Amino acid sequence: MMAAMDELELQRCIEALAAGESDPRGSEGAPIDQAIAGLDEGRLRVAQPDGTGGWQSNAWLKSAILLYFRRRELAWVGDPAGELPAWFDKVPIKRDFEARGVRAVPPAVARYGSYLAPGVVLMPSYVNIGAYVGEGTMVDTWATVGSCAQIGANVHLSGGVGIGGVLEPVHARPVVIEDGAFIGSRCIVVEGVWVEREAVLGAGVTLTASTPILDLRGSEPVTTYGRIPPRSVVIPGVRERTFPAGNFGVPCALIVGERGTSTDRKTTLERALRDFGVSV
Repeated sequence: MMAAMDELELQRCIEALAAGESDPRGSEGAPIDQAIAGLDEGRLRVAQPDGTGGWQSNAWLKSAILLYFRRRELAWVGDPAGELPAWFDKVPIKRDFEARGVRAVPPAVARYGSYLAPGVVLMPSYVNIGAYVGEGTMVDTWATVGSCAQIGANVHLSGGVGIGGVLEPVHARPVVIEDGAFIGSRCIVVEGVWVEREAVLGAGVTLTASTPILDLRGSEPVTTYGRIPPRSVVIPGVRERTFPAGNFGVPCALIVGERGTSTDRKTTLERALRDFGVSV
């Protein structure tokens, strides 16, 4: 068994393997296993706060995930003859929920190489490799957390939410949902969109890198892309665009207000939903 490397040394090894300097399937690929174990335990993250209010992406860890797929062979995951579901895949599923302090309701699935902090609740849902889910977060029924997505503490991902994975290109920022955010039913957040702390997305909001985000809190709308400000209350909207075939409504997101200052998150959320007519 190889000795554990420090993070800088591990990064250099992964980058060399990604450059094709050796075969990731042989013994020289052992650093890949160490990197994925670090992701699984939360010691390493595909992206993390940079200390200045932004986020830093670690492309080498995305490379490690891609190399891990090459390193692994297809095998049965679970017991194909047992009562519980089994899968034929390259990546194991998590089983140590009790040791991690995580509640997992059948048939919730989290792949090895994702991190689940203590207090996470997984309703029947799916968390992919490389994802990070913070303490006390609820991943509700049929919600999916894509590869490398970064979900903060005390977040609620409501039923049917789709958080996209951003594994390639390796230098692209993954989807980030910061602490205390509430993501309403059937929302879709993909392509590296950044939802800042305690924001509220009403049911059905779709956010991609190219979705216009119209801030309506001032006297004139202000349009941005890819980032929802802290404590914003957001609902789905449509704005008219002119095409050769005529005028048609295209989806957008509307910032219609912000959460109150109450320290009681539940009271604050209910007030926000009531005041701005946001469905969840």
